[in-house]
Amino acid sequence: MGDADIALRHIARRRPEDLARAFAPEGRSVEVLGWIDTQVTKIERRMDKALRLRIDGEPRVLHVEFCFALRDDVPDQVFEYLGFLFAALRVEAPREPVPPIESVAVVLSGRRRRLPATGVRRTGWPERRFSGTRFRIDAVYQRTVAELRARGSVLWLAFAPLARDATAEAMRAVVAEIHARAATGEERAELYTVFLVLASVDPWGHNLQKELVTMVEDMEEGLLRRTPIIGEMIIEAEQRGQLQGREEAIAELLGRLFARRVGRRPTTEEERSILDRARALGPSEVEDALLDLEGDALVRWLAEPARRS
Repeated sequence: MGDADIALRHIARRRPEDLARAFAPEGRSVEVLGWIDTQVTKIERRMDKALRLRIDGEPRVLHVEFCFALRDDVPDQVFEYLGFLFAALRVEAPREPVPPIESVAVVLSGRRRRLPATGVRRTGWPERRFSGTRFRIDAVYQRTVAELRARGSVLWLAFAPLARDATAEAMRAVVAEIHARAATGEERAELYTVFLVLASVDPWGHNLQKELVTMVEDMEEGLLRRTPIIGEMIIEAEQRGQLQGREEAIAELLGRLFARRVGRRPTTEEERSILDRARALGPSEVEDALLDLEGDALVRWLAEPARRS
């Protein structure tokens, strides 16, 4: 999913409570304990798709997949990830039962006809009773702006451009609400990044992206030009699709993630290594490492020769 994948995983990691409350049973207390991080990340890097929770004091795990569309391979991906996750939790606490795991596929685009509420991946013989896994499907693009607003979190306002009834007038109100409710300028910029990246998905053909870029830029008075992904969009809109500085924008975004993990900006050598690895491995895998590895481990990883994919 490119920029959308990076932006969504980044904002979800920053706002885990908002993600968890949208999928927890109504009327239950929810405590977020953190993203699951285990040694299994050496095999399956994206372990930060799973949140450790307590629901009414009981341990639970929430696994979220952001999907551009509900492709035929999504059930396979959910099932494979659950295998890694279950194994990781068993290794982590071998004498304790593995907490119940809920999987949710958040779908950003697809057919107009309603998607089912549940997906399945059968593993047993077809003649036998069902054996495999079931997962929830949140077809977020099939919701209305009001339904997204009713989730009560500014996080879900960023998904409003996907709504089936998104209009310029409705999005103007959403932009103003994000501006008012975000705690800091940095948080507003992150939410607007998701807002505009998802506008580019445009599952209903609303064709609002350029108008939304202008709305957000007018609201923030130039702040967003310094935000990597959004800065690209503004340049692209102003110069009629002429892409400029994409590689620099990717390096800047990954450099910001490095700073959050290590507590300082990367050195010139580290910046070069980040960019070299983004070229060799792809930005998503480098972003995975920046989210998965801590401090010294991240610095050591950047010092190693980059393997080619």
